[in-house]
Amino acid sequence: MPEQAPATIEDVARIAEVSIATVSRAIHTPDKVAQSTRQRVNQAIAITGYTTNAMARSLRMGRSNMILILAPDIGDPNFSSTLIGLENEARAHGFGVLIGHTQNDPERGLEYLKFLNSGQATGLVLFTGHEPFGHQVVGQRLPPSVAVFEPVFGSKISYVGVDDVAGARKAAEHLLSAGHRSIAFVGDSKTRLGHQRRRQGFDIALDAARIPPGSRFILEGEGTIESGRLAVEQLFMRDTLPTAFMCVNDATAVGVINGLNARGYDLPQDFSVIGFDDVPQATYVNPALTTIRQPRTAIGRQAMSLLIKSLSDRPVEPREILLMPDLIVRGSVTGPQRR
Repeated sequence: MPEQAPATIEDVARIAEVSIATVSRAIHTPDKVAQSTRQRVNQAIAITGYTTNAMARSLRMGRSNMILILAPDIGDPNFSSTLIGLENEARAHGFGVLIGHTQNDPERGLEYLKFLNSGQATGLVLFTGHEPFGHQVVGQRLPPSVAVFEPVFGSKISYVGVDDVAGARKAAEHLLSAGHRSIAFVGDSKTRLGHQRRRQGFDIALDAARIPPGSRFILEGEGTIESGRLAVEQLFMRDTLPTAFMCVNDATAVGVINGLNARGYDLPQDFSVIGFDDVPQATYVNPALTTIRQPRTAIGRQAMSLLIKSLSDRPVEPREILLMPDLIVRGSVTGPQRR
């Protein structure tokens, strides 16, 4: 099989849909190029693996001043608010950010590995909950990295996020204080550490209230609206039902509410529902969702601060920073009704 020819600056210009001169300016004098154009050029460099000029610039500057952010879903409401904190902190220290939308696609992950290998990013922020696909295969060492929102399972990558255990405990205690003793936890997972921590907080609260395991309904879920709706369908195949639903996140809670509404139930009179995250959609469902609010902008700011510290001459040891969440009370929780 013939060896693939090295990528050229013409390849980068074609993919970025700009002139060769613009590519050159984006690499050598990025402050003279619009941010949107720089991002297109940098993405094209990542895709093509073009490294000659990029590496030369990195050598002249000593290091790149860009941070790569990998996210599986940039449409996730949690992403935008966290990005504000990440970008503001980065700009305050002279860094820029680049966004890599992986869509959980291994091929896209490999493209961004090329980007890291080109020297165009000096640090990495992970929203994915896992290391970039394929980096072990190609033997690439990751740059200084930090995870947000979802800890990287089995990794020594630093993590900044909400205290999932404390937040879930607050949610469960709110349902208990309303009088609920038969509660479903929707969103259990064997692979997602954040989900496991929220299940842990749920169990701690119910153990403290001496709620027996038989009064707990545990359902797995992916954290999506559809998984919440499916959980409702699964429960209605049983002989007994809970009086309240504690959901691993707001998307799941919206799915639960949709599923219960589709069956003609009146919420919260018939069932109470509580979520986790406090995304904008939480105020638009009927009833408005009681939930746990994540300090997303603060998470982004602290994550970037930690990452920038790790880029210094004295690397920071991997650590975990957990911010405390708040209970936001709206209309989706009330006392259990007699049936």
